[in-house]
Amino acid sequence: MAHLFVISAPSGTGKTSLIHAILNDEMSEKTKLGISCTTRKIRDDEENGVSYFFLKEDEFSQKINDDEFLEFAEVFGNFYGTPKAWVLSTLSEGYNVILELDVQGAIQVKKAFPEATTIFIIPPSYADLENRLSKRNQDSQAEIKKRLSKAKEEIKSGEDFEYLVTNDNFDSAFADLASIVFSNKGISSERKNLASKCLDHLLDH
Repeated sequence: MAHLFVISAPSGTGKTSLIHAILNDEMSEKTKLGISCTTRKIRDDEENGVSYFFLKEDEFSQKINDDEFLEFAEVFGNFYGTPKAWVLSTLSEGYNVILELDVQGAIQVKKAFPEATTIFIIPPSYADLENRLSKRNQDSQAEIKKRLSKAKEEIKSGEDFEYLVTNDNFDSAFADLASIVFSNKGISSERKNLASKCLDHLLDH
């Protein structure tokens, strides 16, 4: 039976890389990544209905009024939302759907769609997260500090998710995620205990 998975994580935790690995796995034939609606301008390398559904602001507002989103948010002046109809249609076709959302979006979806499985990916430590953010060479030190501060806020919601996955090692984190998405087995007690300890450590710092 098709299922909705909502995956969230602080910036720099490796969420996008793990999701891409899941989607490229041979087991992912019946799994699709959710497509969001957005009011931001389309880029040259994007195609409407593939990367995003691109809408005008008044169209987006109308969809909000008509309760057509599982969740929506404003990010840097642009609106993003998960279209309810697309998710339900894709699930009815027998495909699992993965939504890659921030913490608040994940919580909104869980309220609107209680059957969804929520997964939160955490780093083994803040030092590890800071190291990953620095290695990306995308952000200034000030921006990295801002992302770490936001991560501390997001991690406070970790206990609200059904599954915790620790990305201490990419292959191990991938195996955890694959076990949840492809076989509904959850994760091993050893990995579950590790995630719980890591979350406690993060919450204490």
